[in-house]
Amino acid sequence: MGRPHQRAHTSRVFATVGRPGALPRRNDAAICRAPSRTARGGCLLFHFEAGVLGKALEVFSSDSSVAAGVGGDPAIHGVEPDEAEIWMGLEDRVGHTLVLGTTRVGKTRLAELLIAQDIRRGEVVIVFDPKGDVDLLRRVFAEAERAGRGGEFFMFHLGHPEISARYNPVGSFSRITEVATRIAGQLPSEGQSAAFKEFVWRFVNVMARALVALGRKPDYQEINRYASDVEPLLIDYFEYWLDREPSASGWREDLRSLAIDKKNLDKGLQSRGARAVSLVEYARRKKLYDPIAHALASTLNYEKSHFDKLVASLLPLMEKLTTGRTASLLSPELDDPTDWRPVFDWTSVIHLGGIVYVGLDALSDYEVAAAVGNSMFADLTSVAGSLYKFGAGRGLPGEVTPRRIAIHADEFNELIGDEFIPLLNKAGGAGFQVTAYTQTWSDVEARIGSPAKAGQIAGNFNTLIMLRVKEVATAELLTSQLPEVHVVSTVVSSSVSDTNDPVDFADFASRNEDRIAPETVRMLEPTDLVQLPKGEAFALIHGGQLHKIRMPLPSASSDALMPTSLAAIGETLRARLDGPWNQPENDSEPEDRRDV
Repeated sequence: MGRPHQRAHTSRVFATVGRPGALPRRNDAAICRAPSRTARGGCLLFHFEAGVLGKALEVFSSDSSVAAGVGGDPAIHGVEPDEAEIWMGLEDRVGHTLVLGTTRVGKTRLAELLIAQDIRRGEVVIVFDPKGDVDLLRRVFAEAERAGRGGEFFMFHLGHPEISARYNPVGSFSRITEVATRIAGQLPSEGQSAAFKEFVWRFVNVMARALVALGRKPDYQEINRYASDVEPLLIDYFEYWLDREPSASGWREDLRSLAIDKKNLDKGLQSRGARAVSLVEYARRKKLYDPIAHALASTLNYEKSHFDKLVASLLPLMEKLTTGRTASLLSPELDDPTDWRPVFDWTSVIHLGGIVYVGLDALSDYEVAAAVGNSMFADLTSVAGSLYKFGAGRGLPGEVTPRRIAIHADEFNELIGDEFIPLLNKAGGAGFQVTAYTQTWSDVEARIGSPAKAGQIAGNFNTLIMLRVKEVATAELLTSQLPEVHVVSTVVSSSVSDTNDPVDFADFASRNEDRIAPETVRMLEPTDLVQLPKGEAFALIHGGQLHKIRMPLPSASSDALMPTSLAAIGETLRARLDGPWNQPENDSEPEDRRDV
């Protein structure tokens, strides 16, 4: 499309609209002019001046080498010479948006533009990036700084734990059973694995109940520890319970005099430690009952070797999530004063109005990335349920204005699972608006493993934006929703006949006629989507209205706020959150100050 077309793509980036007076006018290359028409209350999708395309086509026709930057067939966009701004109402965003496009056609750049607007409007923004795109991270950070929200920015990155914020996927819940659901949900459920999955769920639920009763927050480290050996947890809880049980006064002295013959015990108890067996037997003989204690004691009835087989599927998962530096991210030590990295949870992020970038580093370890991503989605779904029931101000003084929560899931086929479906189905009423990006719809079907579930997911996206795709089935996801149109074609016919009559004055006769032939055709063919240039798309918005759009591709070259690298972001975050408690000890300081 030529250099003018490229300049139009690289020099114009979305500015947001929302609160009146929130945006100054700017002329940066990284931020196009901020629209003053904030009263529309909408989201500016695409803006181009009329006549730009015509000039680009003229250049393209004269120099074909210039079009190498965007590719495709530029004539697709040349149907309408007068371009105008395309707006999408904010109420449509709550209906969720699906963006489809093959590799390197602008999906992530479109995400940057939509994220920039959400940040400028003051919304809670959560960005899931399985592959860990550094350019996307830099854009999110720069836009947070530009909007004056740098203090609300959190970065969680599995690939860079040294500068990443920490997050406990099972530490926040509305009901205690959610802990077991998030962990057991990562296990296979086909065939005979379903029975083992249910057993793991019950076992993890028992451990979580015991930990919460002891005043300890569940995390992956604790679950992994007691999954291998549950006896220490049983001992801790029994001692805690018996100390508070009125019927068990003096139990410590009684326990010392308790005589136990292991030959008369159940086979499972014979292989257990003496302290755990004594506590269980004491409670049984005294006919004491506690639901958590009873559930813990039931785990000892299994022979240890048999019990290890039942939970064998849990141990590899826990090992993946608690190995190396990942353990400190997912099982944070809250009482460590030397660790500057913040700890966040989704409820706090929503109350703060935060901006969170989640890099899962799926290219390095796909299974860990999927497990963490699914746990985060399950946690977000739980938070949505809490917002439904209690509103946004639960636990806070005064009246709290509900915030929109914009979730952007890049390469969401890497994240999708059973936890993602209720987030789409039911979270819209809690202010959640999901924008998902993926390459083909077949990726989603392959990941979810069920065409019915994939169709269920597709039915929850009210807005569809489709860039260039290479798969016909994906293209038909859009074309099948469009009505057929009546097309009238004109056929020109001509004929000539001559005469051999020597007395006839005319040597020949000719005839010309136009024939009109009406027919019904599809509005768009899949081939039209295959030939789209980079940065152009078809969009179904406003209740299924079709728009042909093209978008500016952002450039970071002249953005003063764009960080140079990931390390620069880490240094900025540490400078904000670090404190004197995290400085190395200096022997020259006064003794009283060092003690403090």
